[in-house]
Amino acid sequence: MSTRSLQIPTADGQADAFAAFPDDGERHPGVLMYPDGFGIRPVLREMAGELAGHGYSVLVPNPFYRYGPAPVLELPEHIGEEARPAIFARLMPMIEAHTTERILRDADAYVEFLTTRPEVAPGPVAVTGYCIGGLLATHTAAAHPGRVAALAGFHAPVGAAGADRLHRLTARVHFGHAETDLTPEALGELNRTLDAAGVEYTSEIYPGTVHGFTMSDTDAFDPAARQLHWGRLLDLLGRAL
Repeated sequence: MSTRSLQIPTADGQADAFAAFPDDGERHPGVLMYPDGFGIRPVLREMAGELAGHGYSVLVPNPFYRYGPAPVLELPEHIGEEARPAIFARLMPMIEAHTTERILRDADAYVEFLTTRPEVAPGPVAVTGYCIGGLLATHTAAAHPGRVAALAGFHAPVGAAGADRLHRLTARVHFGHAETDLTPEALGELNRTLDAAGVEYTSEIYPGTVHGFTMSDTDAFDPAARQLHWGRLLDLLGRAL
């Protein structure tokens, strides 16, 4: 596996990014991986590398590049509960300023950049994301139905994209929800929207999980749930790409 730091030209400037590619010299299906709100950091680099090890060319952009290169926020090695209030006091204004218009402008740039990389095979790509990154991935897939064949979101507020966006999806979808993020009733409502949209999907609550369960540098981390997430994601990518 080879890794590198890249700069993605966007309508609003240069977005820094991390990329991981298989090092066999071949072209592989592309995956755009959106990080959670804490951004690009060692755990995201590790996860991108693991996915690249399964034969995918992975691009992880810094969604908050307008505020500087990653890490935009100074983060402890382990993001425990005691650190979260101060981090979120700085993070939430950035999230609130990240409007749908910004999300879609950036998505255009990220998809164009990924699909034109020499390491990426011709054809459709996938998008995946964690926490707010899952929402960004959903917007990206809805905006690029001809280019995105797979969408995955984990412990992500995907319903916030709105029914209109969900009805635009043509990608195969997997949503893995934290038990603390979504009630069974809310899951049923989301799944009925996906049914009405005619989307091929799986959407499930991962038992016993809390928000952020994939992230090994947080108190929310659940090793079994992250392993389940890899199984679901790799199955989706194998079928779609």
